Amino acid sequence: MEISGIRRRLRAAIDHAKVQAAERRARVDTAARDYEEFLAQRAVPLFHQFATALGAEGHLFKVFTPAGSVRLASERSPDEFIELFLDDSADPPEVLGRTSRGRGRRMVTSERPVREHTPVVALSEDDVLSFLTTEILLLLER
Repeated sequence: MEISGIRRRLRAAIDHAKVQAAERRARVDTAARDYEEFLAQRAVPLFHQFATALGAEGHLFKVFTPAGSVRLASERSPDEFIELFLDDSADPPEVLGRTSRGRGRRMVTSERPVREHTPVVALSEDDVLSFLTTEILLLLER
């Protein structure tokens, strides 16, 4: 094979990789902007409402909003929580939920998308509520 043919293919591959990287960065930037809006307008208010409803049922939880996420933590054990965060390592980026709960002396943590294959902008309050009601059962079972 000629060296010129090898170099031509290499340059084409490098150019293609640059274009793909730029497109991915644009998707991540868009998802990050959408995620901030999602947190402020849908997720955080719903987490507060959910914590209030849990309190009315005798289960004490607090809502925390560390940078870029929202967390519902048990007042009894702060290591037991449900939180949402943006996974920008996925392509396309998606909102994941993490649940951490104690089992004896060990902590069990699981992660899953709030709603599979759904862009951030398309997530609704109902999606978040469905996620919370499923995951809270893991923390309440004893």
